[in-house]
Amino acid sequence: MQNEAGENVDLYVPRKCSWTTRLISAKDHSSVQINVANVDPVTGIATGEATPFALVGYIRFKSEGDMALSSLVKKNDALMLSAEE
Repeated sequence: MQNEAGENVDLYVPRKCSWTTRLISAKDHSSVQINVANVDPVTGIATGEATPFALVGYIRFKSEGDMALSSLVKKNDALMLSAEE
């Protein structure tokens, strides 16, 4: 819900899994959110910004978390490089 100024005033805003787009419930204690640093492609130095990726516990339970995170980072890297050109 938003107030008249357009700010979120909800007490709890649920997250979605970046890989499966499932909602992450408040009781899912095995879910993680990982911030991956953005890197300047010319210098190879971190820019100070990060891209968050949330993974639901179901993916981690099935031992697919590493594959999911690697795929998400590769897809994000391709998008970042195409946006610069």
